[in-house]
Parts: sequence; C-alpha cells; structure tokens
Amino acid sequence: MAIPANLALAAATQAIPAAASAIGGLAVDVLIEEASLTPKPGLVDARGSGAHKDMSLSLMIHSARSLRGAFVAMALAGQRAGHIDHGLRERLGALGREAEASMLHATGGVNTHRGAIWCLGLLAGAAGWLGKAGDAASVASVAGAIARLPDRHRPVHTGNKGELARRAYGVDGARGQAEAGFPHVVGIGLPALHASRGRGDAESSARVNALLAIMARLDDTCVLVRAGREGLAGMQAGAAAVLEAGGVGTLPGRRRLRELEAAMQARNASPGGAADLLAATLFLDRLPAAHHDQHGEQ
Repeated sequence: MAIPANLALAAATQAIPAAASAIGGLAVDVLIEEASLTPKPGLVDARGSGAHKDMSLSLMIHSARSLRGAFVAMALAGQRAGHIDHGLRERLGALGREAEASMLHATGGVNTHRGAIWCLGLLAGAAGWLGKAGDAASVASVAGAIARLPDRHRPVHTGNKGELARRAYGVDGARGQAEAGFPHVVGIGLPALHASRGRGDAESSARVNALLAIMARLDDTCVLVRAGREGLAGMQAGAAAVLEAGGVGTLPGRRRLRELEAAMQARNASPGGAADLLAATLFLDRLPAAHHDQHGEQ
C-alpha cells in the first residue's frame, strides 16, 4: 500500500496500528529524555542552553513533540513495506523532509533535530519492518541497509553544516554512520549504557556515560564546524578522561567532566552528533519494552 506524502500530519488524527504508534511515541520520548538529561557538556540540558544560544530545553521538548506524527508515519511505512527496497527508502526520505519542515515551523526556523530525524526515522522504519522480532543489532542493520539505498528525490547538496563539515574534513558524518548500521550506537553507546548500569550507576549517570563513550570515539561534525580538528581532539580526549576516572558516578569523574565542560565552553563546541546517537541508543535500548507494552494493550 502506498504511503501518502502527508501521512506524517494525518497520523496524528487517524486510527493507527498500536505497534507504529508505540514506535513513534518512543522516538519522541527518547528525544525528550536526551534533551532533559543533565549534565551534558556543550548541549542543551536542564541547566541551560550550552553552546546553543538559540535553543532552550522547552524549545527542544516542543520540537520533539511536533515530530510524533512523522515518526509514527515512518514506522507505519516500514510495517507496510513488502521489501527493503528503493520504494521504502524514498517514502522514508519524503517523510523525513516533511518532518524537517514541521520541526522548522514549530521552532521558528531553529534546527533542533535535523540529525535526529535522520537517525530515528531510519530506525523507526526498520523497527516497523522487523516488528517484535527486531533486536537492537538487527534494527540497526536493517536501518543501515535502507540508508545505503539511493533516494532519487534527495537534494544533491543541502548546504547543511554537517554536509559541509564532511567534505571539509573528510569524515563520515551522520550519513556514513547510518549507512554503516550505526556502529557507535550498537558497538559503543549500548555497551557503555549497559556496563554503567551493571556496576550500579544511577540511570542518569549511565546515560551520561554512554554519551561520553560516543563522544570519545565519534568524529562529530557539529564539533568540527564550531571548533575544528583541535576542538574535536580535545573533546574526544576529555570524554575519555571522564570515563577513565570512573565516569560521572564518581567524584574524580565529575571533576574531569567539569574540566571537559570548561574546555568545550571556551571553544563554543557542542557534540550534537553524539547527542543524536545517544537518542538512538536510548531508542534501541527501550524498543523491546515498547513492543511488549503495545502487545499487552491489544
């Protein structure tokens, strides 16, 4: 069945399958949880705007909520797809561009979640296609397979800062991360989150530690745009130092975190790419529970 171009808006008012609703709702939930998580160096959190003078926590939450219909539509597109093919890739691409327009309308033109729409949109579509059988690794793998397919309608050049940074610095960026099946989510973010929980850290500390693990290894285009290679290297080394000191659940780790925050503030650097991948980490971590909850309600 074809997915109408305006489904992201229509999904908010139409009756939709419980599974697609649960997936779309989860995508919004993790965006709000990522934005609210505190402390996060250089990023919007409960303390303030970080390096983003045009953003606030309330704006991030408003932006996330504006995307619910789009994420539901992406999950539904995955559910209704017979195959992982160009048709699915192009439907998700059209819905993603519609979601960006909705975000910009909701925020008055501020780019709050463009990267997250790309990451979570692919994962929502993959989760819809796989259904309850999809674990974190398989959902990420299917999302990667979708991302590698061409989209005839995608603009050749967007002019986005992330695209410009990829070309200037020769890094993969969000597109390369998705096409590879989200290795920094499956191989770094999720293991760090689970290990931190396993040693008894509070949930908020475990999530910050997962963010730091991603920051320590990611060539974050958001940081490159604002602070260049020197800023990126400083962020990666500083995030690794927090983890080596025991993570944010320890006093030495918190001291290292304050040092990292001061250094990033001085460079006006913000790890927006890592934040998007943390949201993806939380999405895959919580997806089995979302499937269970919607199954129990049917």
